[in-house]
This record gives sequence, structure tokens and C-alpha cells, in this order.
Amino acid sequence: MPDGSMIFPADEYRRRIKALQAEMAIGGMDVLLLTSPADIFYTTGFLTRFWESPARPWFIVVPATGDPIAIIPTIGAALMGRCWITDIRTWRAPDPVDDGVSLLAEALITSVPAAGRIGLPMGLETHLRMPLADYLRVQDLVAPRQFIDGTAAVCRVREIKSEAEIDKIRATCDVANAAFDRVRDFAQLGTPLIDVFRDFQVALLQAGADWVSYVAGAAGQGGYGDVISPADDRPLQLGDVLMLDTGAVRDGYFCDFDRNFAIGPPSDAVRRAHDALYTATDVTLTALRPGMLARDAHRIMAEALTRAGAVASGGRLGHGLGVTLTEWPSLTPLDTTELREGMVLTLEPSVDIAPGLIMVHEENIVLRAHGPELLSRRAPAALPVILP
Repeated sequence: MPDGSMIFPADEYRRRIKALQAEMAIGGMDVLLLTSPADIFYTTGFLTRFWESPARPWFIVVPATGDPIAIIPTIGAALMGRCWITDIRTWRAPDPVDDGVSLLAEALITSVPAAGRIGLPMGLETHLRMPLADYLRVQDLVAPRQFIDGTAAVCRVREIKSEAEIDKIRATCDVANAAFDRVRDFAQLGTPLIDVFRDFQVALLQAGADWVSYVAGAAGQGGYGDVISPADDRPLQLGDVLMLDTGAVRDGYFCDFDRNFAIGPPSDAVRRAHDALYTATDVTLTALRPGMLARDAHRIMAEALTRAGAVASGGRLGHGLGVTLTEWPSLTPLDTTELREGMVLTLEPSVDIAPGLIMVHEENIVLRAHGPELLSRRAPAALPVILP
């Protein structure tokens, strides 16, 4: 059995599989079927950009005991062979008649008793990465075996990061820290926002990102309207607030935090908004502890914003982070997920400055027994100003 793999030593993946198997036993699952890129990467170390092609399905079968089975297109055999997995079954894909269906059904039938149950992530923040028609065919082929929701098993394991994973996320945050340090080099009065976005991505790659999966941001007078719109060619103007947010990737792990900049001296309203966001983050960094619930983190931030005289924006105020840009839990008033030691989270308070204008601040943390530890470098207490 291989001792190494692409990202971590094989023992890191064996630990994850054993943890999944323990959760599977609690949930009454005989196997766990994984189809999403993040779950496949998490369990095998199979790191590729080939996921951008939707033409082929990929499957990992985690049995109740023992090592996983990889059922994948032939094109991925060599790369999977560099991982720790040894049972690799392939077919020539895409196959319009049988795109892995027979191979997958055979593996499930031989791994699961006739009265057994097959776990499959079905809940929030999951998706089935195979044609629905093929999934229905697999259901028919393996009957009377039943498919049940395996979301909780995957969530409970993935949400707690090992020290090796935390080190990867910290390294990705360092990449973004270095890129944010260079913003003044390319974000100047009169620079089109779309050029700022492009140069920011270049800076991330030059700082060591493997790829830049996500860049968002905005610029507007006295604030911005949203944080997900694509950049346009409007030039930066005096009085603008510029925000840049990145989900850069290094070794398969994301960072996700933003920074705000004032183009010229900021207005009093903008300065107050930034101060409230900074204070709310500080309060949360002091107060948050394992054993609290996700909704408690939201409450702490929202109440701190209110005490600072700000109006908290709607929506969640943070989320999990790891092998995807956003993971569970969501820091909302409705999320009762217990916050546990080893979770990597974003703290993302946001405020309404005026009708249609907001400001958002975000940091990345790992939750330790004593409270949060910053993985992103803390933003400056005073709003950075880019002067003409």
C-alpha cells in the first residue's frame, strides 16, 4: 500500500476514511458513495483542474471497513495511481450507453448486502455529479439496496481540519496577504475596475496561488451595492470604496477573505462603517469558543455592530472553509451547528451604510480550545487610503 500521495502522506487519508466509517456506522450505512470533486479530492488526494469538464462522472465508494474503491474514467487512471488508492476500476468515457453505471453497480452490489443501505450526500451544499438518469439506473440495478442521505457523515468529518489541512489553508492565506500588499501598485485613481480585478489575479498567481478560483469585489461612491457582480470598465474615482475578495487555491485548499480601500479620503459614514466592522470582528475573535452554535457567532457579530451604531446587513456573517470556497456551517440566526475545535471559519460581518450601499469585512480563522486563531493576517484597524 502506498505510503505517500499527492498532497499529504497516505496516513492522513486513512485517518479521514476511518473517521467517515465511524460516522457511517452511526448513520447505518454499509457504504458511502461520493461523486463531487471536493469529496473525491478529500478522500483520495486526486487534485486536478479537469473537473471543469462536465463530460464524465467519477465515483468513490467508501465501504464500511477497508480502503475506498475508485471507479473513474480511464483518463484519470494515471493520476489516481499517484494517490494512495490501490483499487482503481476504469471505463472508457464518455460512454453514451454505459458511462460507468455497470461498474458502479457491481461495486455496490458486492460491497452491500441485499438489505443494506448506501449513503449518498443529499443535503445542503451537496450535489450529485452524475446524470440523474444514470443514478436512477443504478438504483434499479442495486435494488433492494436503499440509498439514504449521507450528508451528516461527510459534514461531521470534513468540518474538523487536521493540523496538516490548517497549515495548507494558512499557506493559501499567506498568498492572498502578499497579493493584498500589492493592491496600491495597480489600483489607482482612474484605473478601470476590470483592470484591478485582472491585476489582482496576476498578483495572486505571482504570490504562489496554483489557480484563482474566485475573485469578487466592487467599487462605488461611499460604499458598494453588492459583492458578486463582475467588474466593469468604470474607472476608480475619488470617494470610491474599493473591495477585493479572493478564493485563491494552493494545494487544493482555499482562502476566502477581503480587504477594503478608500480612493482618496473616506467620508465619515464610510469610516464609521469600517470601524464598526473591525470592532465586531475583534469582539468575535475574543468571545467565540467551541461549544457555541453557528447562530451564536452570528449573534455576537450582529450585536457588536448594533452597539457600534451600525446596521448589520441581512444574510450570513461567515461560513466554513476548506477544500471548497464555502463549506458548512453558515453563520446565520437559523444554523444550529455546534462549533467545534479544529473548524476553519470565515468571520464576515457586513453593514448597510446607506440605501443600496454596503461594506463587508472578512477574516479566516481556525477555532482552537481557547478561541479563534487568525489564519489571514488581520486587516489594519484604519481603513487603508489610496491617495491620488
